[in-house]
Amino acid sequence: MSEAPILFDRTALTRNRARASRKPALFLHEEALADIQDRLSLVNKPFQSPAIVTPFPQVWQTAFETAHIVSDDDVLDLTEGAHDLVVHAMALHWANDPVGQLIQCRRALKPDGLLLVQALGGQTLQELRAALGQAEIEVTGGLSPRVAPMGEIRDLGALLQRAGLALPVADSAVLTTSYATPLHLMHDLRAMGETNALSGRIKHSTRRDVLSRAMALYSDAYSDGNGRITATFELITLTGWAPDASQPQPLRPGSAAQSLADALNTVETPLKD
Repeated sequence: MSEAPILFDRTALTRNRARASRKPALFLHEEALADIQDRLSLVNKPFQSPAIVTPFPQVWQTAFETAHIVSDDDVLDLTEGAHDLVVHAMALHWANDPVGQLIQCRRALKPDGLLLVQALGGQTLQELRAALGQAEIEVTGGLSPRVAPMGEIRDLGALLQRAGLALPVADSAVLTTSYATPLHLMHDLRAMGETNALSGRIKHSTRRDVLSRAMALYSDAYSDGNGRITATFELITLTGWAPDASQPQPLRPGSAAQSLADALNTVETPLKD
């Protein structure tokens, strides 16, 4: 059986993140942190042994002073059954094996422990993806991978069940940002460590005529009417719990004490065979 292709070049990703750390623009991580804190405030349960999986620990250390913080390596530095909370923070969209990452997080949880995942979703940078693709086709007649594919909410939600997590929930928030020009957006992506790290990417700089055409297409199609361009980021949140007997369980089929028709105060009409 052939091995699955390696989608992301981890060496290039590490290099991109190291470059970003010198002068980072981590507003998406800060947005994710605020959202995670808000969600935890609604959980009627204290967490004593959290772990955070993140490529940028400086964002999370102050808010989770006692947390065990690890990088998002292929093999996570997590001890089995050691944590009542694991947060996988803004890194799953770069995982070559996202299910494997979730399984490792689930194994690190104590029974009834909580996993929270935040990652970029499929609507992220849809404008840049379209402009670069159209420009390259027009100028060169070909198309190369430039913006990483990111999961859709339904597909990412299904990964929770595949990883063996209970009570899975997936939701998303779409953030619309604005920049003076597409080049300012690209500069910010570089400072986020979110530039192209696809294994199949072209290994040389983008041709100037392709880049110029892409900038023109972007500005024409995605102007906000005030002389700026818009850029979309979709933040997807996955929530799941390590299985435990104390959690709500589905009823056995046929065990209901009342019919749906009674609950709705209507008459049940049997269907013909």
